[in-house]
Amino acid sequence: MINIKTINFMRLRKVFYALAAILMIGSIGSLAIKQLNLGLDFTGGALVELNYSEPADLSAVRSMLHDGGWEDAIVQNFGASTDVIIRLASDDPDLGNEIARLVKAQDGSEVSIKRVEFIGPQVGEELRDQGGLGMLLALAGILVYVGLRFQLKFAVAAVVALLHDVIFVLGFFSLFGLPFDLTVLAAVLAVIGYSLNDTIVVFDRVRENLRLMRNSDLEHVINVSTTQTLARTLATSFSTLLVLCALYWFGGENIRGFALALIIGIVVGTYSSIYVSNGLLVSLKLTREDLIPTQLEEVDERP
Repeated sequence: MINIKTINFMRLRKVFYALAAILMIGSIGSLAIKQLNLGLDFTGGALVELNYSEPADLSAVRSMLHDGGWEDAIVQNFGASTDVIIRLASDDPDLGNEIARLVKAQDGSEVSIKRVEFIGPQVGEELRDQGGLGMLLALAGILVYVGLRFQLKFAVAAVVALLHDVIFVLGFFSLFGLPFDLTVLAAVLAVIGYSLNDTIVVFDRVRENLRLMRNSDLEHVINVSTTQTLARTLATSFSTLLVLCALYWFGGENIRGFALALIIGIVVGTYSSIYVSNGLLVSLKLTREDLIPTQLEEVDERP
C-alpha cells in the first residue's frame, strides 16, 4: 500500500518536546522581563508624511532629526522613494507640526507636507487590547473548528502547537527589541492560519490511515502519515520562504517586520506541525475508538 520509505519522526518526539519547552520558557521569560517593543500603533505618537521633488536621502533626514534631539525617530520610505514617513513616540499633539516645520525649513521648497497625525495613547491601548482579544478569539475558533471536524484530542494538540508558534514569534521580537506594530500583529495571525493549514493536512492523513492500518500502532500511523505529507509540507514552506525573503530584503522598511515575523513563524510552524501537534496525539493516547461517532441508542416505543 505504501511504497515510500517511512521516516520515524516519533523517535525524536521527546527531544523536540524538550526543545519546544525551552523555546516556550525562554519566550515567556523575555516577554515578562523585556516585554514587547510596541510601535506607535500601540503606544501613541506623532506621524509626519512628506513628499520630496526628488528621491529623499533618508540618512540626511535621520541625521537632521538626531541633531534636533529626536534620536528615536523612525524614518522610512512610504511607497515611492520621494515619499517619506516619520514616526516619533510622544504624547505631545503638536510635535508632528514641529517636526514638519523643521524638515521643511532645512530642505526648503523641495519638500511638501502631505499629512500630520497624532495617535493618542488611549487609542494605542485600545488597539493593543483589541489585537490581543482578536488573537485569543482566533485560537478559540480554531479549537471549536478542529474539535468539530476531527475530535477533541486533535483540537487540543492543534491549539497547543499554535500557541507554541505564536509565543515563540512574540518572544523573538521581545528578545531582540524589534518594533511590534499592527503589521507584525497581522503576520502573527497569518502564522496561525499557515501553521493550522499544515497541521490539518497531517491530521487528515492520520485520521484516514488510522482507519486503514488497523494492525499498526499510533506512532507508526503518525510516522507514515507525516512521511506521506512531508513533500507537500516542505515544498509549500520553501516556496513561501522564498517570497518572504524577497519581501524582507527588497520590500522596504514598512513590511520588513511583517515578513520577518512570517519567516520565523513558518520555520517554527513547520517543525511544530510535525513534532509538537503529532507528538501530543501520542501523549493524549488517541485511539481508533475516538474517531467513531457517538450514536444514540434506539428506544423501543412499542407497547
